[in-house]
Amino acid sequence: MTLRLCCLIPLLFAGLAVAKDSPPKSATVAKAWTAEHLPEVVAVYKQLHQAPELSFAEEKTAARLAEQLREIGCDVRTDIGGHGLIGVLKNGEGKTLLLRADMDALPVVEETGVPYASKVRATNERGQTVGVMHACGHDIHMSNLVGVARMLAENKDAWQGTVIFLMQPAEERGAGSKAMLDDGLLTMFPRPDFAVALHVSADSPCGTIGYCPGYACANVDSVDITIKGRGGHGAYPETTIDPIPIAAKLVLDLQTIISREIKPIEPAVITVGAIEGGTKHNVISDECKLQLTVRSYSPQVREQLAEAIKRKAKAAAMSAGAPEPEVLISEGTPSLFNDPQLAEQVAEIAGRVIGSDNVSRSEPTMGGEDFSRYGIAGIPICMYKLGAVSQERLDEFKRGGTPPPSLHSPRFYPDPDATLETGMNTMGAIALELLAPSSDE
Repeated sequence: MTLRLCCLIPLLFAGLAVAKDSPPKSATVAKAWTAEHLPEVVAVYKQLHQAPELSFAEEKTAARLAEQLREIGCDVRTDIGGHGLIGVLKNGEGKTLLLRADMDALPVVEETGVPYASKVRATNERGQTVGVMHACGHDIHMSNLVGVARMLAENKDAWQGTVIFLMQPAEERGAGSKAMLDDGLLTMFPRPDFAVALHVSADSPCGTIGYCPGYACANVDSVDITIKGRGGHGAYPETTIDPIPIAAKLVLDLQTIISREIKPIEPAVITVGAIEGGTKHNVISDECKLQLTVRSYSPQVREQLAEAIKRKAKAAAMSAGAPEPEVLISEGTPSLFNDPQLAEQVAEIAGRVIGSDNVSRSEPTMGGEDFSRYGIAGIPICMYKLGAVSQERLDEFKRGGTPPPSLHSPRFYPDPDATLETGMNTMGAIALELLAPSSDE
């Protein structure tokens, strides 16, 4: 008896080791569904790519997505904050998960050369005819979420609770999430226990993801400054107050805010993106206009920058005896703070699906993302980066000595099959595990 038991013990522990190392049910379900249905989701992607719509004009896109969500049994509500919509999929008692994708495209003429390239032209808010292109990967985001929605609808035995599929307008203008929240979005379903989104990365290989606990994207504010002077003849500057030297002084003074007023450990950027003044060589103008983009992470630094910009502009004008300038700060996008615990959980789940070697911690950026507002509303959020360019293409760019086209470039395009495979495998597994039935061990 003792001998037989001793022989059985190694076999017992070997069995436990196999069970421990075997992929979790969430990964198995996600991979199996994705492998079977990937071509269908890629077809959805190409349809969306060929029919882009500008911010707050996503009418046909929203209608197409609403139809997709209704087909799988979601309770769909439309026209939230413009063309925003949600699909609510309930599956018994449990937690509530919000999954978000953005719908709008950019005023960019596509130059990718892919067979399904956008040829769309539209009229923008200024009345100009512009090209329209999904140059930021929102078509991947939408088709990925459609795929994950179908995956969850067809595998209800693997999860329980409620999923909110949120299709958001106008992310490119940093206004879509605010519009939906102002329209009562969070009163339309139980408050989510967590919210997850992804964003394509133009310089990361397919099959990989990146995650960033804490601050991941910046506060983004636009500042318009009008320096007022007194115009006149260029030959008689003593009779004028020239606004252009005042503006030139201000451009330099603004940088001392970063170097001498903000703590060196606090990230902050002030960029003067445009300056406009004057009409002719020998004419001193009445005014000069500056346009700034201002970026930071913490709310305190954001407020400090705004106050300092106003003070510096006023001081530059006073130094020349000019009238007080106009400073208009347009409230932009608040910084995105990934809930650290949720971010680590997302990374761990994704690592079990695609391999931990393909999951890396990414650096924060000074770009903006209005997914942040759902976090500010009190929901733990996590947005992760999805590699979207094949390693072969990245290697080709490197050999050519040029960086890959960035997001918003007319030449950027993802490799859809490999990108969506990783997107659905990871987001699907994340959803299944966050909403795992309470009986699961």
